Amino acid sequence: MIDELLVDARERMAKSVESTRHEFGSIRTGRASPALLDRIAVDYYGASTPLKQLATISAPEPRLLTIQPYDKNSIKAIERAIQESDIGLTPGNDGNLIRLAVPELTEERRKQLVKVVRQIAEEGRVAIRNVRRDVMHDLRELKEAGEAGSDDEHRAEQELQKVTDARIKELDELLKHKEEEILEV
Repeated sequence: MIDELLVDARERMAKSVESTRHEFGSIRTGRASPALLDRIAVDYYGASTPLKQLATISAPEPRLLTIQPYDKNSIKAIERAIQESDIGLTPGNDGNLIRLAVPELTEERRKQLVKVVRQIAEEGRVAIRNVRRDVMHDLRELKEAGEAGSDDEHRAEQELQKVTDARIKELDELLKHKEEEILEV
């Protein structure tokens, strides 16, 4: 039973790290990447729909993104969603295609993006700590129900702490790498 809890904790913590890695991918670093638009949701006929379900997104040049909507009528809604988002890009369209020029980042914008990245990393750490808290609670319940001894509970808590520390260290490494990428001129 304790082993199952630890395996579950490892899986959930790994998912938290992967989610944070995915969020980092959607932060702009001065290069055009279709992942920049992953978090954008478009109000499409009254339903909030992810942009990548409404259009083909490509990066034909290092500083240009193109968005080819499947439905030409959705161009205005896509432009509005991009303008209202926090990516800081202004869309231009020719009736068929939306172009997003990715400008060089200013020093001030880089510092703002570092703050955003640190916030995302902190959310990832909180998610990992929440998993640890939930599993610790389950371990205590097992001990109180008499299904596990206090030595077993203590060993499991130590193992859980090691896994938690390793995942948080992994997140910190991702954060450090992303900060370097953003601050690189």
